[in-house]
Amino acid sequence: MNILFIMYDQLRFDYLSCAGHPHLETPNFDRVAAMGLRFTNAYVQSPICGASRMSFYTGRYASSHGAQWNGFPLRVGEHTLGDHLRKAGMECWLIGKTHMKADAEGMARLGLAPDSVIGARQAECGFDVWIRDDGLWGEGPDGFYDEKRSPYNEYLKSKGYSGDNPWADFANAGIEDGQKASGWMFDNADKPANIREEDSETPWLTSRTIEFIDQAEAPWCAHVSYIKPHWPYIVPAPYHALYGQNHVPAAIRADVEREDAHPVYDAFMGNRIAAAFQQEDVRGKVIPAYMGLIKQCDDQLGRLLDHLEATGRMKDTMIVLTSDHGDYLGDHWLGEKDLFHEPSVKVPMIVYDPRAQADPTRGTTCDALVESIDLAPTFLEAAGGRAADHILEGRSLSPWLRGETPDWRDYVVSEYDYSVTPMCKSLGVSSRDARLFMVFDGRYKLIHAEGGFRPMLFDLASDPEEFHDLAKTGTHTAEIDRLYDFLARWGRRMSQRVTRSDDDIAAMGGSSLRRGILPFLKDGSEVAEELTVAYRGPVAQDHVSDDPKGNR
Repeated sequence: MNILFIMYDQLRFDYLSCAGHPHLETPNFDRVAAMGLRFTNAYVQSPICGASRMSFYTGRYASSHGAQWNGFPLRVGEHTLGDHLRKAGMECWLIGKTHMKADAEGMARLGLAPDSVIGARQAECGFDVWIRDDGLWGEGPDGFYDEKRSPYNEYLKSKGYSGDNPWADFANAGIEDGQKASGWMFDNADKPANIREEDSETPWLTSRTIEFIDQAEAPWCAHVSYIKPHWPYIVPAPYHALYGQNHVPAAIRADVEREDAHPVYDAFMGNRIAAAFQQEDVRGKVIPAYMGLIKQCDDQLGRLLDHLEATGRMKDTMIVLTSDHGDYLGDHWLGEKDLFHEPSVKVPMIVYDPRAQADPTRGTTCDALVESIDLAPTFLEAAGGRAADHILEGRSLSPWLRGETPDWRDYVVSEYDYSVTPMCKSLGVSSRDARLFMVFDGRYKLIHAEGGFRPMLFDLASDPEEFHDLAKTGTHTAEIDRLYDFLARWGRRMSQRVTRSDDDIAAMGGSSLRRGILPFLKDGSEVAEELTVAYRGPVAQDHVSDDPKGNR
């Protein structure tokens, strides 16, 4: 079996028609949901791109792998999805974005050359690379944001788009009065991008994926990672005009959220991103563009599905659709992601398993508490590999796919390190204390902030919009204590004993005895006779009697 692991950047869980969006039709996402199982309570392990992706790729929590922010390197030697799958006989390829930062210092310390097979995999998050493009080719006075060569930019140049950075000049810019209207400015989000639709980012990556599939020999896992619908929020025609003001929902926010707000939440509500999305004219332009980007993603998903059908690969390819985090879009007085409200930390997750054992759940939903780290053990099991649960902290979703009801987790955890943000400085928090933790049991959501702050608490049963922070009131102490107990239990997990499995440890029991290490015996009768055979019997030589000093 093959695995097509598709990730969309910054796609909200509720911006799909199968998830109930009132205006956005996504027939191809729905098509996969009809063939498979849609998980309705899937949460990422961090609501920031890099940290979230590293959790997907390692099957480990952010505090376990340590790459807690964009640009924080994933330490050399960390086990990845590619390591696990190759051991099981499955190749693991990247097509698109990872946001991976290589641990160049660690590689140099160990003498790993970046151009060696091992070094290249270490530098690319364990993947073999079909094509990598992280998709943010910003350029400023100090040069490019991403210093790597952009394959997409080179493609655009080959298609006749001029300049050094056609990504910025055409793919993510419109035209106004003959001038570039950059997608970096929200005022331009309603303009069509100045590019032929078939040359824009999402179709380009879809074409590269089809090229990979056509030449690949099974079994393979292909991580197809689209940059969209991540900002810049601008999309080519005809997608720029599919949605308008009448499709923009009212922001999910309330004045009570700003009253005696938690200091960290208050700081984020006061940042530049939030200030922009608190303006209705910004939401009025950005959200239709965001919807257009998603519609384009859905159409391109249709291309992939049709190709799998036409080539007979649908019957032996697992398909997974998900996102690295959501997008506030002005909800809760915020933009972007970062914090732990549902629009940010909850993601779509749809799994199609072609095997007959998954027939009982086709076209259904599952409300179990799922974490992004569950995909790695799911893929390993699908590849026929042996569970590596001393390394992988997630749990295989296969029982749910088969219609079983396994013994499952009571809560999910997500983490956020905001040490490099302006909010850390404005709050006067040390970089080591600029950390947030969410624990959610399916009803109550607790957010703990290091640095001496009070917690936050929401009851999603009575307050699904997450407007009322119950920790303000001094009530619900029992629920707060219970969730803190969950967090403490999670904090005591065995996260770093990754070089020996439980089976290895069990096999080690008594092995030293059988190899002649027999300390603390009084007369030898304490152990089996066979263990002392090498230490009993007549002496071969008497070096005591021949001692010239007469020692006996």
